[in-house]
This record gives sequence, structure tokens and C-alpha cells, in this order.
Amino acid sequence: MIHAHHVFILFRLDYCNSVLAGLPRRTTEPLQRVLNAAARLVFNLRLRDHVTPALQQLHWLPIDYRIFYKLCLIMDFVHTNHAPQYLSDCVQTVVRSSNRPGLRSSYTAAYAKPRCRIKFGERSFRHAGPTAWNSLPDHIHQINDTSLFKRRLKTELFRRAYHR
Repeated sequence: MIHAHHVFILFRLDYCNSVLAGLPRRTTEPLQRVLNAAARLVFNLRLRDHVTPALQQLHWLPIDYRIFYKLCLIMDFVHTNHAPQYLSDCVQTVVRSSNRPGLRSSYTAAYAKPRCRIKFGERSFRHAGPTAWNSLPDHIHQINDTSLFKRRLKTELFRRAYHR
């Protein structure tokens, strides 16, 4: 059973973690170590015990996937018109940005990624959000119910993280 302090740790790890998108792994590694320590605490594991089975049993995604999940969730809010206007204004669907509306790609749920001249620009929501969203399978894009979207997204990311 997960105690309140474990949930508090997860809440703190997930709070605003979408701003961490695109950061090098060495920057997010300390957060992953905190997540691993929380899993060890829940299962009373030693430092040398492998933590991945514990993370899987708890259904906790690794930090990089938690960041990806948050980006996709925000993009789902944009896609279903539940996001604040300032976020919706940051991204454009491929349809609106396409100069050739007859193309099959203009009828997808994909979002346009702006060109970035520097690597730092790829961390912006304008770029990172569409990149994450566009990498999802189409059957997830088509879900209009947020709770179902969250479940299917977590299942997909869990598969990617632990069942490569």
C-alpha cells in the first residue's frame, strides 16, 4: 500500500515537470534517483537491489516518461479544446499550417513543429508538445474522453518504458 508521503513525493516529482522536456539525461537523473529511492522505501529494498521490478509493480513510469506523459496530457487538452487559450495559440494542427490542403497528412491529428535554429528552442512547449503528441499512435489521438486518454497513454508509455 502506498502511504501519503509516497504520493506526496510523486506529486512533487510531477509538478510542472513538462518544463523539463528536452533536458539532458544528466539533468533529470537526480529526479530518477528520488523516484527509485521512493520505490525502494515502499518495498523496503536495499540499495543494491534492482529497482525496475518495484517501479513496474507500483505502475510508476520513469521520469523521462512522466515528463512525456505530462506533455501529451497538455496536448490532449489543447486537442480537445480544454486548454487555456495561450497554450492553444502556441501550437497549430498540420491542417492549418499546410499550404497544400489536399494532402492526406492534412487530415490527421498531427501538430506542426516549428523549426528551431538552436537546440534550446526544442525545449519549448511549441516544439516539445507537438513532438510528443505526433509520436503517439493514431488510436490514442482519437480518444475524446480525458480519463480514457490518460489510461491508454499510460499503458502505451508503460509498454515503451518496460517492454521494449
